[in-house]
Amino acid sequence: MASENIVVLTDAEFDEKVLNSDQPVLVDFWAEWCGPCKMIAPFLEELANETVGKLTIAKLDVDKHTENASKFAVRSIPTLILFQNGEQKEMMVGADPGKIRKMVDSVL
Repeated sequence: MASENIVVLTDAEFDEKVLNSDQPVLVDFWAEWCGPCKMIAPFLEELANETVGKLTIAKLDVDKHTENASKFAVRSIPTLILFQNGEQKEMMVGADPGKIRKMVDSVL
């Protein structure tokens, strides 16, 4: 599923790896059964490889780890939330690589 440059998250490590990160983190809230989630996975892998050391891309399976999906009001998937300095900076719903790129470029 994920490349070596994508962090696979659990609720237990969310704060440590996302909110306490020194660099911006783009979290993909996804599920195994979600077609659009699978559709953007290759794009996210490519983006992760391009932004090593500048941006962390992480995935949180909302079926297995519900706490943070609930905390950040994730109602549809894929939902991507960009965090910077421990705070939610931007959020988008859907599988639009152009919008994802624009969101990421805003912090690079």
